[in-house]
Amino acid sequence: QVQLVESGGGLAQAGGSLKLSCAASRDIFSMNAMGWYRQAPGKQRELVAVFTSGGSTNYADSVKGRFTIFRDNAENTVYLQMNSLKPEDTAVYYCNARLQRGSILYDYWGQGTQVTVSS
Repeated sequence: QVQLVESGGGLAQAGGSLKLSCAASRDIFSMNAMGWYRQAPGKQRELVAVFTSGGSTNYADSVKGRFTIFRDNAENTVYLQMNSLKPEDTAVYYCNARLQRGSILYDYWGQGTQVTVSS
């Protein structure tokens, strides 16, 4: 089991910044993947940014150059620095951890944190 606790959401103006944090209950270095997804009203959940098992990062095209994912292995925490925010970034942001046990991949989710960007 992996528990994920998110923090840092809130209200920002367009062009502003927010930083999200996701604290995991276990060693994040052992995860197959760990990152952030978001879900806007009426839309499907989508990937925002993620660390893969090889340590590389993937970003959604819509956030490249504006968002940065980084981590603190000692604190078992992954962050998402969001700059140059746009109203279309408004969504509930979820932290995700993917862990392999045997041949099965398990997905764990945080409770979500609301990000609202006003124009």
